[in-house]
Amino acid sequence: MYVLDTNVLIHDPNALLNFEEHDVIIPMTVLEELDSLKSGKQTVAADCRQAIRNIDKLLGDASPKVIEKGVPIVRGKKAEPLGTLSIIMSTEGIGNHSLPEHLNDNKIINTLAALQARHKSRDIILVSKDINMRLKARGFGVEAQDYHNDQLLDDIDLLPKGYKEFQNSFWDNIAKVETVQREGVTEHLLKREGELARLNVNEFVIDEHGFVGQVVDISDDQLVIKDLHQHDLMNEEVWGLVPRDIYQAMALHLLLDPDIHLVNLTGSAGSGKTILALAACIEMTVASKLYKRIIATRSTQGLDEDIGFLPGTEAEKMEPWLGAIVDNLEALHEDDENMTASVDYILSKVPLHFKSMNYIRGRSFQHSLIIIDESQNLTPHQIKTIITRAGNGSKVICLGNLAQIDTPYLSPLSSGLTYMTERFKGFRHGGHIHLQGVPRSVLAEFAEANL
Repeated sequence: MYVLDTNVLIHDPNALLNFEEHDVIIPMTVLEELDSLKSGKQTVAADCRQAIRNIDKLLGDASPKVIEKGVPIVRGKKAEPLGTLSIIMSTEGIGNHSLPEHLNDNKIINTLAALQARHKSRDIILVSKDINMRLKARGFGVEAQDYHNDQLLDDIDLLPKGYKEFQNSFWDNIAKVETVQREGVTEHLLKREGELARLNVNEFVIDEHGFVGQVVDISDDQLVIKDLHQHDLMNEEVWGLVPRDIYQAMALHLLLDPDIHLVNLTGSAGSGKTILALAACIEMTVASKLYKRIIATRSTQGLDEDIGFLPGTEAEKMEPWLGAIVDNLEALHEDDENMTASVDYILSKVPLHFKSMNYIRGRSFQHSLIIIDESQNLTPHQIKTIITRAGNGSKVICLGNLAQIDTPYLSPLSSGLTYMTERFKGFRHGGHIHLQGVPRSVLAEFAEANL
């Protein structure tokens, strides 16, 4: 029996369907918490409403007695029901050994203890994203665990970096290669074996001798690697910005490729994620006019409480949260005679829109570049909500640093950024690069390494 905490249903409103043949129990206290959070335009409120709708759909017209016993969970029209869903209220039967009920967490733990006393032969497990709640439950003698369904990896080091580095020469490892020239492009056809079998489409191979290749096609037994010239990559100038290392050069290559619809840049603070994305976006909207506008958004923790009631438009309210975008605009124009005038000119010429995530649901952005900053703070459900806003001819750029998660119920393994990186690694129109180093400053590099 799995008893779900409120934060699990907010994190993933479809969590009810992910426990296979097991029984899922929702305490009445959780329904009350969902009810108190369901109002408003915030993402949390929308997730609460979705969770409530899912519960209602699964319970259907079941009678109170059936609900207490457990309603079979049907996952599709043709699928056989697997597991049951029930709502429980009673905390009786545990005598004096109970936590004081002035806190909702304590009520849920008491409910679990009552269930355990009633069903001694069954395993009863609390599922919660709240570490302290899990500690309290264990301290009270109730088993508790995190919600693992959207954790695709056991170790964050297993996350793809977007490239494979080879010692010495890449060609030392290759027994046989067929090379073809197509319209000025050199492609190498290689057998998919050994280290090469782990590569995904749009990943890169680099070696110490200066070879850079991009995997452009994969079949069951063959890889096609496009030969990229390192000199050209390193000298690609985008809106006055030249890459400082090969990792930034590969990132820019993906950002400027119109066939890549999703680019995912991770890396430590100061590795150049935002400035690369912004320079590429301005280049593609102002110079090459491939896209009509740039939309910048990010997770705004406490937006309504902190600045939501200040007078001003949505864009003006979002500006404090998207200061990183303006900072990087200034960095791109720091050599200009009048930097402030240049930035104001760019902001007036470039169709750059700051959007709040709370109001992005239901939108459809055509021919747009969508920058999601600080995407490590988003749940997999929220990431899906934003990426599905991309319409025809749009490109999504996700930026994040898994070492800087500010949301209480997320960890590097459960972050939407990790989930998306792993899910999209075989997507033909997607690419991911983990940037190395801290080119921001010597001070930033030392702080990243030593603090």
